[in-house]
Amino acid sequence: MLGDLALLRDRRFALLLSARTISVLGSAFAPVALAFGVLRLPGATATTLSVVLTAQALPTVLFLLFGGVIADRLPRNRVMMAGEWVNAAGFGALAAMMLTGWTPLPLMAAAAAVTGVAIAVLFPALTGIIPEVVPLERLQAGNALLGLGANVSRVAGAVLGGGTVVLLGGGWALAVSAGLFALAGVLIAALRVTRSERSGSGDSVLAELRDGWREFSSRQWIWVVVAQFSVLVMAIQAGHGVLGPLLAEQSLGGAAAWSAFLAGEGVGTIAGVVVSLRLRPRRPILLGTLCCLPVALPYFLLGAQAPLWASVAGAFLLGVCFDVFGVLWQTTMQREIPPASLSRVSSYDALGSLMFGPIGIMLAGPVAERVGAPGALIGCGLLVLLSTCAALLSPGVRNLRAPEHASRRPAGTQAA
Repeated sequence: MLGDLALLRDRRFALLLSARTISVLGSAFAPVALAFGVLRLPGATATTLSVVLTAQALPTVLFLLFGGVIADRLPRNRVMMAGEWVNAAGFGALAAMMLTGWTPLPLMAAAAAVTGVAIAVLFPALTGIIPEVVPLERLQAGNALLGLGANVSRVAGAVLGGGTVVLLGGGWALAVSAGLFALAGVLIAALRVTRSERSGSGDSVLAELRDGWREFSSRQWIWVVVAQFSVLVMAIQAGHGVLGPLLAEQSLGGAAAWSAFLAGEGVGTIAGVVVSLRLRPRRPILLGTLCCLPVALPYFLLGAQAPLWASVAGAFLLGVCFDVFGVLWQTTMQREIPPASLSRVSSYDALGSLMFGPIGIMLAGPVAERVGAPGALIGCGLLVLLSTCAALLSPGVRNLRAPEHASRRPAGTQAA
């Protein structure tokens, strides 16, 4: 593990790690601030929150493929910088509306949509830039350390975001979030990637998308897990975005209780980093997919209206398992996909995984009003279980093996 930590001495990795950590801190402030800020507006209902979150999620889905092409054509550090600053502008506008009390729903939805576009640009660029900064033999360690920074930020953001909402209101929490995105953009602007490491092509956008699709569709393990996640993410976005905050507001104690749930999940992701640094599985996608089964547990606990401590414990387990999956998935993608098309393949991955997310958010409010938040949360847990069991039937998921050198702990070489 000490050899893995040598990456921290590399200036480029340190800049990327700092920027990613600060950006995720801003992202961790945002859900609590946005959810409870909207729910506490005069006349707001669960459907109002669904409208705002759907407006954020839809552009993410619609622009992901375009974001992948941009990130494979242009310097990925510049693409990430622009995405962070666009995010800052969107959340800054939402903060200004809530602080002034002028909150027309169409304008709030438009500002949320701006942040959705930023996410669509950021994600493919981040996936593609990591192999440009981290040596091949250190990829799993690099992904784990980036995950550690992100997970610490999620815990801090859940606690500090909830506290800011309780003490000062959602508007100030959103303003902090916008400032953090702006700072992350400044750090990324200082990251230099040499021209030989940048991707670019004279092909048309459609030709590049076709090439990315061939890389994506030719690997069964990718498209099966992405199909699984299209259902799983729909359940998670409904549960985390609308149903969980709604249940917390109704019966658990409001923003403070939901922040405790998110903090439990965040602490679990930190523990998951320690686990993922030690793991060198021969079948990484099989293990990662098995780790998705416990993701259903916190939704069953919330739906059964278990004590808050039990739901927080379930969230902790979710965090551990999701982090292990994420590190194994990212590392396998970066090893198996050619670097020149990695951002486009990751954009197909994200598009497929997120495409039903807006539907989950959009339906969550009306379903909760009809059957109640507890029943809807149990339904989310069942969707997670069914989609994961279906993915495990795939030979590609069960049989993909890591390269021999990756299944052993790397020697103690240092990053350049």
